[in-house]
Amino acid sequence: MAGDHADSTLSGVGEFAVIDRLVAGRRQPPVVTLGPGDDAAVVTAVDGRTVVCTDMLVEGRHFRLDWSSPHDVGRKAIAQNAADIEAMGGRSTAFVVAFGAPGDTEADRAVELADGMWHEAGLMGAGIVGGDMVAAPQWVISVAALGDLGGRAPVLRSGAGAGDVVAVAGELGRSAAGLLLWQNGIGGHDALRRRHLVPDPPYGQGEAAARAGATAMTDVSDGLLADLGHIASASGVHIDLSVDGLSADIDAVAGAAADVGADPAQWVLGGGEDHALVATFPGEPPSGWRVIGLVSAGDGPYRVTVGGAVWRGTAGWQSF
Repeated sequence: MAGDHADSTLSGVGEFAVIDRLVAGRRQPPVVTLGPGDDAAVVTAVDGRTVVCTDMLVEGRHFRLDWSSPHDVGRKAIAQNAADIEAMGGRSTAFVVAFGAPGDTEADRAVELADGMWHEAGLMGAGIVGGDMVAAPQWVISVAALGDLGGRAPVLRSGAGAGDVVAVAGELGRSAAGLLLWQNGIGGHDALRRRHLVPDPPYGQGEAAARAGATAMTDVSDGLLADLGHIASASGVHIDLSVDGLSADIDAVAGAAADVGADPAQWVLGGGEDHALVATFPGEPPSGWRVIGLVSAGDGPYRVTVGGAVWRGTAGWQSF
């Protein structure tokens, strides 16, 4: 039995045999003219430019394998990178993945991880075109995402202007709620617990925002206040959020907040990893977006307020 087990692990199967299993039977989108199998892939860029971003997940820091299945982790790894492409007004086309894990990891778990990645990539019509594998003391997944702007200018953080409305696509506070439920061992609230494991970016809304004339945009990865703070600083403006505009999100997590003794507004304003999109518009936002605030002019330091007041809670996630 010990020998059989060794033959099923990453070290027992071997790097290239595992890679063969990871790529077998996968169908690439039309933009991929050469997929895995050579030293590099070839991906077309229709409008002559490529949007590129990268992000990393480390076991114990960004996910736990006693909470998440490998499939969940794979979906999360792709989703958080795709949200960055969306935040530029683009559409994800391809992903490159590097995976580190202990040699005694079951090869089937690596395949399950890849299945999750392909599932999420398929939601936006993208493919996984290559990557790398290496032995590591714990699971580490590093993803680089490529995207297409469709001939439009990228939507930067620096374009917000006085009089713009602030709007959001997607949901806020769910991942933070799920995290506290997991940490406190509280059952129920299955949708919130699930949302912490697998985010739900509003795919396609980044492109919709760009077409509608969004002046600035970002995804909510660290927290609404923290991420809007980047827009306020880069654009040289003040942003004031409406509690009424956020009431649906607050109400959605209020029950879970009561169960763990937390402030639901804190989750909505300072909770990260929802990967909703938040943007500023000079007029009415497109369908799928809801107004949550207003941009105004002012002298620095540029800030984000809530109902005209400085938020006294936590603004968002800090990596260090």
